[in-house]
Amino acid sequence: MEMLKAQGIYKRFNKLEVLKGISLTVKKGEVVAIIGPSGSGKSTFLRCLCRLETIDKGTIIVEGEVLAAPGPDGYSRYVPEREARRICRKMGMVFQQFNLFPHLTVLENVIEAPITVQKVKREVIIPEAEELLRKVGLLDKRDSYPSRLSGGQQQRVAIARALAMKPDIMLFDEPTSALDPELTGEVLKAMRQLAEEHMTMLVVTHEMGFAREVANRVIFMDNGEIVEEGVPAEIFTNPKHPRTQSFLNKVL
Repeated sequence: MEMLKAQGIYKRFNKLEVLKGISLTVKKGEVVAIIGPSGSGKSTFLRCLCRLETIDKGTIIVEGEVLAAPGPDGYSRYVPEREARRICRKMGMVFQQFNLFPHLTVLENVIEAPITVQKVKREVIIPEAEELLRKVGLLDKRDSYPSRLSGGQQQRVAIARALAMKPDIMLFDEPTSALDPELTGEVLKAMRQLAEEHMTMLVVTHEMGFAREVANRVIFMDNGEIVEEGVPAEIFTNPKHPRTQSFLNKVL
């Protein structure tokens, strides 16, 4: 089943065209890694999928429901606001910066959105939130405030918080790039565990080891375009395109 389908996505900021006709399909249970140099449009593409940025042209379909599609003039139109919000709730997003609420404890950070957005009862969500914290190895920190946690711990709370909304698709935007190298492993471990549980994941990452070992498919983006895609073994050992070869020579 197609969980996410983007077709012919174009996006510009003023005169700068950052996405130039990106098309991508993600199937249920698939882990897709997007790699490429900084400024290639990877993060913008992810932000467009969950409507943090709006697209200029193209179509976005989430689990068979149209979020945005071209109007008569060729420019994309979004479905009405309420509908768009409902569709976007099928996706959970984890950012480079953890964006935890500093005045809330770890547990409160995880239960906040289900209670306020989905109107889930507190007594229902607390055991679920505790289970998610246990899953990311942080149940013992449930009553701590974010300022008392390391960057790696905060990012794992952010993953638990995104999962608390029960999304069908998880989007990760360079989730380890703000972390010290020794803390990266614990976040990747939590993501690896999700992959083993067949969560559908789209991951923008600089972690080539994760892309190679965990992803089912790797996409190389450069200059707002998908240059090459394939299974990790192919992309990492035998890249076809000179731009992919050049990039991998620098980072591997």
